[in-house]
Amino acid sequence: MGAKWWAAAAVWLAAAGAAQAQDAWHPSPYGKDDLRGAVNNLSAEGVKRAAALVRTGKVYALGVPTGPDSPAYGDRKYSAEIIQTPPPGQPPIGPNKVTAHDEKVTTSMGIGTQMDGFGHLGIDNRYYNGLKGEDLRTPKGFSRLDLADVPPIVTRGVLIDMTRHFGKPMLDGGQVITRADVQAALKAQKLTIGKGDVVLFHTGWMKVMETDKARFLATEPGIGEEAAVWLADQGVVAIGADTVALEHIPFADPDRQWVVHQTLLAKKGVHVLENINTAPLAADGVGEFLFVLGQPRFVGTVQVVINPIAIR
Repeated sequence: MGAKWWAAAAVWLAAAGAAQAQDAWHPSPYGKDDLRGAVNNLSAEGVKRAAALVRTGKVYALGVPTGPDSPAYGDRKYSAEIIQTPPPGQPPIGPNKVTAHDEKVTTSMGIGTQMDGFGHLGIDNRYYNGLKGEDLRTPKGFSRLDLADVPPIVTRGVLIDMTRHFGKPMLDGGQVITRADVQAALKAQKLTIGKGDVVLFHTGWMKVMETDKARFLATEPGIGEEAAVWLADQGVVAIGADTVALEHIPFADPDRQWVVHQTLLAKKGVHVLENINTAPLAADGVGEFLFVLGQPRFVGTVQVVINPIAIR
């Protein structure tokens, strides 16, 4: 066989090796038995550094109220029922006339402001660290990769203001935020990304929810796959935005849907935060802050409604 054949074979083998390395996304670099992903990058020292960012004591609720009209992807729904004690028509209880209310809430956990766990979205029925869906699903929820097992996230938060970067109050539906855009925006804001950080994007898109819910859910600006990989490789523990799904919709390739979710949740072990109310932070020009999240510990869940807090 000639030299040209060997040269061509070498090129093919190199490409095949690179593709194989790219596809070999498990076991996790955090260990073959790891279930925590990038939250392993949290530390007591990181908490102290983040706490030192508090200068004014101003607190920002990053979650939107959760209810029947909250932004929700697909057919996810929310309903609440009030249970009255004593039942209607009956007198108060006892000489001190006790009356009370309880509630029954029926809802998807992936509604409003939410956190995606590693069991939410995978690749060919495999999830973070290569775990198979059939080994995780039980009649009572997920047995592992459970959001109830995620520790509190107290760390440095970084807001990347893409409206400032692009010079307009709101990005366009479907607009892709590239790795170059992220790096340029960080440079303009004089910010860096560090290990253990939580990164939030302000796109202005949540304004659409107020006037056109159907449009808000049908399309959105968001990060692309390359930007997701770069951010994850910096060691961040979670990435969020003021959109329903973080990544841009429509997708770059209609045949390859949700690649950003696959990249972050399954491959990189980075949590996804959605419908984050970033507008007040952006309005105050906040770039870094103390980020605090103690998510509800509902056992067996792959998503959960949250209200993260920013303190500057």
